[in-house]
Amino acid sequence: HEELRHSGFEHLVAGGIVLTGGSSKMEGLVDLAEEVFHMPVRLGIPQYVTGLVDVVRNPIHATGVGLLLFGQQNSHINVPHENKGALRATWERMKGWFQGNF
Repeated sequence: HEELRHSGFEHLVAGGIVLTGGSSKMEGLVDLAEEVFHMPVRLGIPQYVTGLVDVVRNPIHATGVGLLLFGQQNSHINVPHENKGALRATWERMKGWFQGNF
């Protein structure tokens, strides 16, 4: 919780944390994460997916499916030039945090 607070991203998770990936399916992980972060935690399970639903509706694929859906739903949006600097700065902060912690 302290690392999240120090990262400057705590305000972005005010609604809670969504766990994705294979490790998120570990028994008791959601309860442990709620205890550590003092906020709601849930498993991220892809929604609004057709086709191989029994395979794709799994936390293991949540990040990839979410990124694909986001790109598909927002492909028509052009980011104004003045906002690109803010996006780049946010990306660089996130990248730096991950490099420093992993």
